[in-house]
Amino acid sequence: MRGGVRAVLQDLLRGHAPRSYSSSAAEAPAVRPPRDRILTLQSMNPQVRAVEYAVRGPIVVKAGEIERELQQGIKKPFSEVIKANIGDAHAMGQQPITFLRQVVALCTYPDLLDSPRFPEDAKVRARRILESCGGQSLGSYSASQGVTCIREDVARYIERRDGGVPADPDNIFLTTGASDGIASILKILVSGEGNSRTGVMIPIPQYPLYSAAISELNAVQVNYYLDEDHCWALDVNELKRALNQAKQYSNPKVLCIINPGNPTGQVQSRRCIEEVIHFAWKEGLFLLADEVYQDNVYSQDCQFHSFKKVLYEMGPEYSSNVELASFHSTSKGYMGECGYRGGYMEVLNLHPDIKAQLVKMLSVRLCPPVSGQAAMDVVVNPPQPNEDSYPQFIQEKEAVLSTLAHKAKLTEELFNQVPGIKCNPLQGAMYAFPRVFIPPCAVEKAEELQMAPDMFYCMRLLEETGICVVPGSGFGQRDGTFHFRIC
Repeated sequence: MRGGVRAVLQDLLRGHAPRSYSSSAAEAPAVRPPRDRILTLQSMNPQVRAVEYAVRGPIVVKAGEIERELQQGIKKPFSEVIKANIGDAHAMGQQPITFLRQVVALCTYPDLLDSPRFPEDAKVRARRILESCGGQSLGSYSASQGVTCIREDVARYIERRDGGVPADPDNIFLTTGASDGIASILKILVSGEGNSRTGVMIPIPQYPLYSAAISELNAVQVNYYLDEDHCWALDVNELKRALNQAKQYSNPKVLCIINPGNPTGQVQSRRCIEEVIHFAWKEGLFLLADEVYQDNVYSQDCQFHSFKKVLYEMGPEYSSNVELASFHSTSKGYMGECGYRGGYMEVLNLHPDIKAQLVKMLSVRLCPPVSGQAAMDVVVNPPQPNEDSYPQFIQEKEAVLSTLAHKAKLTEELFNQVPGIKCNPLQGAMYAFPRVFIPPCAVEKAEELQMAPDMFYCMRLLEETGICVVPGSGFGQRDGTFHFRIC
């Protein structure tokens, strides 16, 4: 508009008749082609593009579409989608542990500490946590390593669990779920270029967090296969094969173990753990022990053994030298508190300089959620037999675990009655990983659709029954075999 007025005034000053003028036409900028996007699939971080996470992959997107269609009244052979793709216990109806929620509620809203509706043992724990928080508020930042008194409780829990093996609170790092701890320790472990790039040994089948983190860090994934014919056992000879092969194109220095297994549900024997520790000691490998399902052991023939306990009982040659990081979480076990994102990591035999670097790296994210830290504290510091809340707590805990054990047995038995499906004994964790024998014609159809055969199977299962499971190809499997994971 100003440009138009200026032109008219200039004509008048020059003694000319004013020109016909359209302000909108004068103001309209020249039409330019759209500028190229700065961020495209080609220009983005290629390591992020390479990340895949099957547990929330295409099958879950399709499940969401079907749910919306059901809400719109579109008729299906089923009335709801059953999401058995992820171990989200509360979403599937598991009830929270009362005592855990009481303590977190008291920490979140301290005015409730005056309420007679809350037991005194919950109040004692809440007051202790709040006294360790800045401003006695759960809303304050904690130290990057976590609230001090909670790390102390974690250390005492580990000592009780492992029969007196000492635990140092300074070796405890509270994390945003176990996933945060695993990704953090991998980040500090990965280095090198070309054939010297860090190799990370992971079990196949594996939990996709590992392959995703390895891709994001541009590390080298080194697969070792669990023995399906022997209940998904870990064979040290297979570790040797994988290690020797990986040395040709990488620098393998990390060995990841998931015990009890996800997605396979096996529980490792003490002898197997000893063999793995000896292998790591001999080959100079850093051990990562994912033990988030340590409370989920159902087979009477199995028992959970922590890697740390076995390491110490093997003697100082091992306990003073093998570098180990182990992980636990509020998300699984009998708690099922996935949304709080509480967890911890214990590190052993970490060089002091490296521990300082780890603390520095974690300080960038300031601290894990303090509410999740409080939830983790209840897991490691539950009611004791002499406290008022113990009867209800132990009843709720045992009810959850016995229900899971019943469901594990039922799942195994029912799958093995279905033609074309074979399921190994479910010793622990929260999943079955049955093998599916897919007919050749279905394999050919899947190839026509450019889909993995087990993805094709799982899609058809979802579309015809409303049951959402994850194809085994998202976890890894031997060529020519097909599976799915169901929670």
